[in-house]
Amino acid sequence: MVRTPESLAESLNALAEREMAFANVLKAHGHPEPRANKPGVETLLRTIVGQQVSVHAARSMWNKLAAKFGQPIDLKTMLAASDEEMREAGMSRQKAGYLRSLAGLVLSGELDLAHLPEDDEEAIAQLIKIKGIGRWSAEIYLLFAEGRGDVWPAGDLAVQIEIGKLMGLEGKPTEKQLREMAENWRPHRGAAAVLAWHSYNAPPLD
Repeated sequence: MVRTPESLAESLNALAEREMAFANVLKAHGHPEPRANKPGVETLLRTIVGQQVSVHAARSMWNKLAAKFGQPIDLKTMLAASDEEMREAGMSRQKAGYLRSLAGLVLSGELDLAHLPEDDEEAIAQLIKIKGIGRWSAEIYLLFAEGRGDVWPAGDLAVQIEIGKLMGLEGKPTEKQLREMAENWRPHRGAAAVLAWHSYNAPPLD
């Protein structure tokens, strides 16, 4: 788990024993704070709304959606809404399609967010049934909303860049290379990603 300071620290300390590069990051920048999102449909709705827009724009769009369909979002009403009503709620046709996909899967029971499979790959396979949710978004949901400790978002650009730098590579590794490299970090790969982001965003040392 990477949801609490204690569980995250336990995983990071285990990683530091295996990789000097990780130990050096902890020494230089300290331990990162855990990030925890609320599990459930709202987080995934917000993920779709926030895709490819700024944080400010995403907040404005979410407020319009909530004003139109309630807080929490009434999935049945939103699913039945016309394209015009979705436009009034600030959603493009593409985003409206993605939101309807999520709502339909949840309302039909095909996607049960309270009981996703324990196996990470099986859970990812369930989440990517949602139009607009790819592997990276599914991994981020499992990592931060469910706190799964071994989820490894190897397709994340910042993780690729930072792990490449920390491991002394000439350039950033590919997603495939990063997955192979991280096999030795199981079952703490989620913490490795958190640490990579922490190092990537840290101010340069003097």
